[in-house]
Formats: sequence, structure tokens, C-alpha cells
Amino acid sequence: MDQDRQLVVKSNHIIEASYRLSVAEQRVILSAISQVRRDKPVTDEVLYSVTAAELAQLCGTDPKTAYRDLQNAAERLQTRRVSLLLEPDGVTIRSKRRRVTCWVQTVDYIDQEGRIEMRFGKDILPYLTGLQREFTRYALSDVAKMTSAYGIRLYELLVQWPEGHREVALDDLRRWLQLEERYPSIKDLKRRVLDPAVEQINEHSPLMLSWGQRKTGRRVTHLVFDYALKKPTKTASGVTDAAKKKRKSGKLTDADITRLARPGETWETARSRLNQIPLEI
Repeated sequence: MDQDRQLVVKSNHIIEASYRLSVAEQRVILSAISQVRRDKPVTDEVLYSVTAAELAQLCGTDPKTAYRDLQNAAERLQTRRVSLLLEPDGVTIRSKRRRVTCWVQTVDYIDQEGRIEMRFGKDILPYLTGLQREFTRYALSDVAKMTSAYGIRLYELLVQWPEGHREVALDDLRRWLQLEERYPSIKDLKRRVLDPAVEQINEHSPLMLSWGQRKTGRRVTHLVFDYALKKPTKTASGVTDAAKKKRKSGKLTDADITRLARPGETWETARSRLNQIPLEI
């Protein structure tokens, strides 16, 4: 895998869809999404391959654990469902019609190779390819080492809004994460969902996150998230590694732009911003 080029691109309808996947299942789905071609039409006949060795390297896990997780994910993914808005990006929604569909239509596990091959469902593909507006993109490495499924989902909801502030209705969050009747008190939700998710985001992602709550009357109705990019790591000379590479090469490659783009930032915006940064520091 070329980790510099592994981008996850999703329609915002998928970001705010209602579904629940384990960490292992999310890693497989996101790894496959990062392989989807966005420069030409893609059919539901395309097979996407994910190996345990690649996941172990990407996520920093033990290879034996990666093999076990991949096999378990292969057995369950075909039954995992997602509830989403029927209309893809750019289409005006005239009603609150939703479709319940499966993420994938087939999953094959090749035991001797520690590899799976999967096909996305026909109804899912319009939310993963050919997107021109209302989509979110981020590097797969941003979430690869997270061990909280809620942390991955919350990170996506934040980079969907790159301004650094998002207020989420508590009822919406419950629906998106398919919490149903679990953790009815805000205390339990904080302990079992929010605190672990925030801890994972702060430890493993490019963001530093804090959160609070807003009440309507005596009831907590909204969660308020504030976040910003972490400061880049500097070398002993005080120059960031990214800056040293730019100074050495004298120009930005496509891979540089992909790697240095901020969470939620389009490739074109990142290129424009980065090209304005002086090469010499």
C-alpha cells in the first residue's frame, strides 16, 4: 500500500448515514474505499482486495491479530446494513425517503493468502465515486490506528466540517451511530462513547479535540465540538519535516499535496494553499 495516496472519499450522505461496524470491519471498508477510482465510472463488478499483512502494517497491529480480524470481518460484512438517503450528491431531496441496503454484495476470503476480495453493493457506489460536491475526504492513516469504532465515525463527522467547530444534535448522533436505546443517560454516553472516541482522535488523528454540551431547558440536546490541527513536529533545527522536503525538492508533487492537505480540505484548495508557502525557510 502507498499510504501517502490512500484517501477515503465519501459522500456526506454516507458520513451521516445510520450504521454500525466494528473497528475491524471499518478498517476493511475504508481500505477498500481508498482503492475506488474517482476519475472514471466504476461498476459493482469491480473487486477490491484487502490483505491482513497490509492492515497490520497500516494499523500497527500484530499480523496474527490482523489475520483473525480480517477473517471475522469477511464473515460478517455481507450482512452489515446501512440506512441512507436515496438520492446521491447534487440531487434535491424532495422527501425523507431512506433506503436500507448492504455495504457489499459479495466477500471472498482466501485463507492461504490472508486476503479478502469484495464487491461494493450497487446502491453504495454512487456515494463513493463520481462525486462533485457535498463529499468528505481524509487520509486513511488518520484513523488507521484507532481502536474505537465511535472514534472513527466521530472523526469523519468532524472533518466533514473543516471550520473547527461543529454542533451536533444528540438525537442525530444516536441515529447515525445506531445507538438505539443504549446509554440513555448522558453520563453513560460520555463514559462509553464520547470520552473513548475523543481520546482516540486526540491520540491518533491530526486533530486536537475538545467538547461540551448544550441544554434545552434541563435536558442535554446538543454536543459541541471544537477542534484544530495539531502543530507539525519540528526537527532539532526548528524546521518541519514537510518544509525540509519542500526545500530539498524545490516543488510540490501530487503526493506532497495529498499528504499535507488538511482534514476535509479538497485537493485543489490544498494545492493553492501550499503553493503559496515559501519553499525556503
